[in-house]
Amino acid sequence: MPLGPDTVGRKLLWSIALPGLVVALLGVGHFWREARVAVQDATQVESLALAEFVASTFLLSQGPGAPAHGAVAEVLHSDTRLFRSVEDVRVLTLDGRVRWSRNPSEVGTSHPEAARLTRPGPETARSANGVTEVVRPLGGPECGSCHASGDIPGASVLQMRMTEPALHQQLTHVFGGALGSMALFAVALAGVIALSLHFNLTRPLRRLSSAMGRAAAGDLLVRADARGSDEISRLAGAFNQMLARLTAMKAEEIDTHRDLELVKEKLALKDELEERLRELSLLFDVTRSLNATLELDELLEAVTRLVIERLQIPEFSIMLLNAEGSLEVRQAWPEHRGAEGLVFALGEGACGRAAQTLKAVYLPDVTDPTSIFARRGLVVDAMHTGALLALPMVHAGSLLGVVNFQRPLVASFSAGEIELLTAVTDIAAAAVKNARLHAETVKLTMTDPLTGVPNRRHLFQRMELELARAQRFGTPLALLMVDVDHFKRLNDLAGHRVGDETLRRVCDILRAKVRKVDTLARYGGEEFVILLPQATKHDAVEVAEKLRRAVADTVVLTQPGLPGGHVTVSVGVAHYPTDTTSQEGLVDSADAALYCSKRTGRNRTTPFELGMEIHPGRERGPHAPPAEATAAVPPSGIAKA
Repeated sequence: MPLGPDTVGRKLLWSIALPGLVVALLGVGHFWREARVAVQDATQVESLALAEFVASTFLLSQGPGAPAHGAVAEVLHSDTRLFRSVEDVRVLTLDGRVRWSRNPSEVGTSHPEAARLTRPGPETARSANGVTEVVRPLGGPECGSCHASGDIPGASVLQMRMTEPALHQQLTHVFGGALGSMALFAVALAGVIALSLHFNLTRPLRRLSSAMGRAAAGDLLVRADARGSDEISRLAGAFNQMLARLTAMKAEEIDTHRDLELVKEKLALKDELEERLRELSLLFDVTRSLNATLELDELLEAVTRLVIERLQIPEFSIMLLNAEGSLEVRQAWPEHRGAEGLVFALGEGACGRAAQTLKAVYLPDVTDPTSIFARRGLVVDAMHTGALLALPMVHAGSLLGVVNFQRPLVASFSAGEIELLTAVTDIAAAAVKNARLHAETVKLTMTDPLTGVPNRRHLFQRMELELARAQRFGTPLALLMVDVDHFKRLNDLAGHRVGDETLRRVCDILRAKVRKVDTLARYGGEEFVILLPQATKHDAVEVAEKLRRAVADTVVLTQPGLPGGHVTVSVGVAHYPTDTTSQEGLVDSADAALYCSKRTGRNRTTPFELGMEIHPGRERGPHAPPAEATAAVPPSGIAKA
């Protein structure tokens, strides 16, 4: 079949030819049925008339000795065309017996359909399967002359069966043949229409559809066959014109797309340059801010402020390596959530792994079970989801600490942002290193390297501060000047190493006995100074005596040549405002009192009294003033420790 299942020709064939065929077949069938009904009606009328004639024949008079109703038999057996169609004629009684029959062998027998045929009623005719049956009452007073008196006139039934006349059958065959011819004609017509639709409609449309399909697939150079002058050819021509315009538009689109790609590349380069400039500006601001201070606490606060404001990191913490080798949180945001002071061991959690490996550790989701850092909730106690980035602070190959960045969204740190935060962390590491070096330098300038206590420079700064506080609030201030007895002889006999160790031991004893608010400093050589804020002169003398006895009882040397084998100290006590009202006067008064202790036999405490200042200087030996020139406090007269 040249027409496919989904072609326009098939659709037209089914929408035009099929309805026509159905209408023709229905018309032929209707006329055939009407002719059939008319033939049956004519046959029944003819059968009723013939039955009337046969019934009247039964009333003919019979000759003597003639068989009963022989005339009827002769008429029925005649070769007349009218009686050729009669098959059966019989007369039935009401009890179903055959009284007379065209076939004499049936007379006296019971008819199988007697119940249907012998019911009283009017004359009827019924047609079925080409046979018409007529049933009518028979008999009456006219039959009484021949039949016995026991017979009931009018109680017989005439049954006659006739075949359909040949003419009627021929008419039926003619209509049947016409119906078959119509069906063949319809099939032939459908074939012709299908071929015509295929060559005139389906094939041109198929070629046009193929060209459209190729154009839809992107082949804009294809052209449809526009030969002819029908509607399909005009449609193909219009389609070719549309393709030509589309081809021109496609060429323009390609050129425009090429220009757009160039513009996009330039814009992308511009955006990248702007992003780099922003990053460089941020790094510059970070460097400038972090280099603005050398104080570690101020530096950590500056780093936190920059991260929160410029980098938009909502949760942040800085951990520094403490003296025990652990990571300790020094600064965290948000503040006051219990994060400051937390300690992590190397290798513990994300921050511990970053410190251990000296590499960045990125957790896109802090619910990762390996993240001890996230489980302990370092930054935010209610933090259960989000991303964590731990970056180690490394300077010159040494670990300084770890910087932690957190966001509440999962996988919220991009690769470029991680690179930027790494650069910020490196700058922060350099700043922390500089701050620590500065702190160490300041400590060296303010601390005595041998004993670890503040040196003379720090002492005078502290003294100035304490004296200003005492003057403002009207509180007392005492100063003790302590000198190790016979220290030069100890160095000469035992060597400088033993002398240094002796100074450290004496310093440790003094440090352990003073208060936290007191200031212990090395004044120079074997001399130490102790500032006692808010202490009366009597209290200061008691403290000095306690320190003197502690040194004498604790520091024992076996070196020959030392008196008693014990290291002793001499102490001078000066007090503000009792003895002086200036810093220089306080130092000079304590020095004069110490000098008095030295002159009066050492290993004693001497409070300053007026007149001691007439012996300035630190002379020792035979040229010292006589002992009675100063007032000394004997050891037994000092208050108990």
